[in-house]
Amino acid sequence: MPGTPAMLYGREREQAVVEALLDGARSGRSGVLVVRGEPGIGKTALLEHAVAAAGGGFRVIRATGVEYEAELPFAGLSLLLAPGLDRLSALPGPQQRSLAGAFGLAEAPAGAATPGDRLLAGLATLGLLAELAADRPLLCVVDDVQWLDRSSLDALVLAARRLQAEGVALLLAVRDAGPAAPGAGTGGSPGAGPSGSGLPAPAGAAGADGLPLAGLPELRLTGLAEPDAARLLAARAGSGMSGEVRRRLIAEAAGNPLALTELPAAVADSGPAGPALAPGVLPLTSRLQLAFHGQVTGLPPATQSLLLVAAAEENGELDVVLAAAAALGATAEHLAPAEEAGLVAVGADRRIAFRHPLLRAAVLQRAPLQQRLAVHRAIGEALEDGDRRTWHLALAATAPDAGLADALERAAVRAEARGGHGGAAAAYERAARLTPDRDGATRRLVLAAEAATEEGKLAQAEELAERAGARTDSVFVHALLDQVRATAHFWRGSYPTAYRLLLDAAATGIEPAHAARMLLQAFHAAWYAGEEPVVAVLDRLAGLPLAEDDPLTPLARHLPAAVLPALGRPAGPLPAVRDTAAAARRAGAESPVDLVQLCGATLILGRDAETAELAAELVAEARAKGAVGVLPTLQFFLAEAELFHGRHRDAEVTATGALALARDTGQHQWVSQLSALLACLAALGGDDAQSTALAATARTATALTGAAAGTAAPAPGEPWTQWALGLLDLGRGRAGDAADRLHALATGPYRHHVSGTRVVPDLVEATVRLGDPERAAEPYERFARWARATGLPWAEALRLRCEALLGPDELAESAYRAALDLHDGTHRPFEQARTALLYGEWLRRERRRTDARPHLRAALEAFEAAGAHPWADRARTELTATGTSAPAPADAPAGPLTALTPQELQIVRLAAQGLTNRDIAAQLFLSPRTVGHHLYKAYPKLGVASRVDLPALL
Repeated sequence: MPGTPAMLYGREREQAVVEALLDGARSGRSGVLVVRGEPGIGKTALLEHAVAAAGGGFRVIRATGVEYEAELPFAGLSLLLAPGLDRLSALPGPQQRSLAGAFGLAEAPAGAATPGDRLLAGLATLGLLAELAADRPLLCVVDDVQWLDRSSLDALVLAARRLQAEGVALLLAVRDAGPAAPGAGTGGSPGAGPSGSGLPAPAGAAGADGLPLAGLPELRLTGLAEPDAARLLAARAGSGMSGEVRRRLIAEAAGNPLALTELPAAVADSGPAGPALAPGVLPLTSRLQLAFHGQVTGLPPATQSLLLVAAAEENGELDVVLAAAAALGATAEHLAPAEEAGLVAVGADRRIAFRHPLLRAAVLQRAPLQQRLAVHRAIGEALEDGDRRTWHLALAATAPDAGLADALERAAVRAEARGGHGGAAAAYERAARLTPDRDGATRRLVLAAEAATEEGKLAQAEELAERAGARTDSVFVHALLDQVRATAHFWRGSYPTAYRLLLDAAATGIEPAHAARMLLQAFHAAWYAGEEPVVAVLDRLAGLPLAEDDPLTPLARHLPAAVLPALGRPAGPLPAVRDTAAAARRAGAESPVDLVQLCGATLILGRDAETAELAAELVAEARAKGAVGVLPTLQFFLAEAELFHGRHRDAEVTATGALALARDTGQHQWVSQLSALLACLAALGGDDAQSTALAATARTATALTGAAAGTAAPAPGEPWTQWALGLLDLGRGRAGDAADRLHALATGPYRHHVSGTRVVPDLVEATVRLGDPERAAEPYERFARWARATGLPWAEALRLRCEALLGPDELAESAYRAALDLHDGTHRPFEQARTALLYGEWLRRERRRTDARPHLRAALEAFEAAGAHPWADRARTELTATGTSAPAPADAPAGPLTALTPQELQIVRLAAQGLTNRDIAAQLFLSPRTVGHHLYKAYPKLGVASRVDLPALL
């Protein structure tokens, strides 16, 4: 029974692994372990051993997944964290509000929740676990994880991935993939936050069983060895069994402890040839359920009814079970036979627990349909008003019911507000089935399809869209359904199809405001489909008669002005991005989500400083509001701007933090993009292995795009990946390889991307070094047009550098000098150093060694400061060739800060500003104890004793 650990046979190794996890928590180290195995293999017994081994030195919290809770958002998590709800006030405001809303303790935050915003619930879970572990280590035990509702599982897994130094041991037991148990919820893939496109992100990384547990440490339980199986059978069956039956049982059980425990009783009831022991007739799980059937069948009818109620009532609440059972003629006294048979037990918390999940499944499976309907109706009537009541009454319904359908829709709206889009989709769909009128049912199917899309359940969304489309001739409804289909195609890498669906949907005569939203989504699909689709979308967007008070009007006007000139097309004047953002806010735009595209659009025409300013502002706003799903997008744009300004270390810190968030929220597009950007930074630093590994990650990070989806579409980070590998080749002197990679980017289908434009100066350098400058002629002409369109000094400086490389020698010097003059004051030290290096090399080749030295020395110093080792080595070699000594490469890092990891550097910078560990934890989505852990690791590297020394150091 739960809470009463029995002796384990043949599990010494597994027990040692669990005890090591507990030892780590005792010493302040957090750890996670996923225990996997078939039904009855001993997962629950191992969890009970962990609870017993933890003893009184641990605080223990626990929960069990239940089939019927699968569509109730945060049902499992609310039970698990119930002992810590009195500590909610210790959490940062957004996290506190998120968890309180998720558990129904307060109204959910205003605005539609996104899957990415579920990150807040995960961070709040992390914070609450850390609070519970503040005075003694915490053991958190969750059984039957495969039946947890997806919102709870997402939050719990996110917390698991961020546990570090809290003293928490987290044990998760999950059944291996196989046929779903009767009544099991549909579950679904975890979703992800917005990606700046308006298109919901696809499902997060999941294993073969659809659960997002990939990457967590695992312990797989297999069958007991025959000697251990024999010992267990002897302990359970005693000595009255014949040798033949004993051998048959051991063979048929195949080392499964539950089979060795339960089948002997079935054999005793039915004889050696009974169905429970018949070899090969049924799978072991089915034979075990038959064994449980036999144990239940012998109970009084009223007890059987009461057990069925307990099996269908997902929380095991004794008061609810007894109230519902009373309507079926069973009372509390009828529970006694089941307790005496050891089938169930009532805990101190007045909850009924079944001896094993298969027993619960067997009780549900054996009941006739009409009896199950009656049980759900009784449970629904026993519950107070709420979503659980609505769901049970819906499960009991056999005919259309307008009132119940309305109640289900309200439950779906509440689920969406808490980020439970999978539960919302199920509620909308069932509401549609119960809706008497055709139009109302169609509307609810559309809502179900949209919710399934938000959850990342693309196949389900498409199936719902097909069902809804077959029921109506409404142009508007079909446009919405095409939007659903377009999202599925986008995340599978079918960008042209997604673009065409959205463009066509926007052209069906729907309201301009709806058309604008579709065209803004189409812009993102078009961005990956090619230049012509981009132009087509922007032309349509510019022509929409949008109202002045529409929040999208400022963005719809800004986007064509920001993008079309970069493509060599005419456009209206480009307003300052701050003015556009202010106008959008005045019109009611939801900030920062509705403003994120401004950051990316501003980069296209080189307004990097505006991007950096706006993105930093929106990042701070997103953190304060808890809109964390949009952070990876914003931080990607911010990291781009930092890189272009030569602040490589800042870009690395920003991109590293964003990559962790993108992984947490399953935003595959940004995992790909951010990995590629970090690969570029590693290439600039000369870290070949890291750059190559990150590039590989960028190309394989998308689970639903490119080759993974059976299409030819590359990963979203492919343009940056090509640039990164080209820079790696260029820095190492492999001009031919560099030219090939960079030429493919600068002339290929992504040449209009930010990276496709900015790569041209590198391509020019590579082709000139290769002796094949003509290869860069056409890309240079496009770059020159782009530089003129920007009207920015730094862009003209890069154009002049290209001109100096490509033009005749008699014009090179004037071009280099003009470029260096323009570089002054642009705050782009890396590009300025690149120009100085090339000019110094040209001067040395002209035998003007004295003139070359100051430029080469300045370049060397800038490259050393930036950590751009390949370029520093090249400048050092050139300086030495002028006949003067060049400083040797430093063996130690240039400064103490360079010894810190990106996360340590983030924490140190915030601590230097006077923020407390709790404040820092809230900003970086860590626990305060983890922040303290990293600070104490950083102090020796910095040569300081405490945080009071940090401001002076920085």
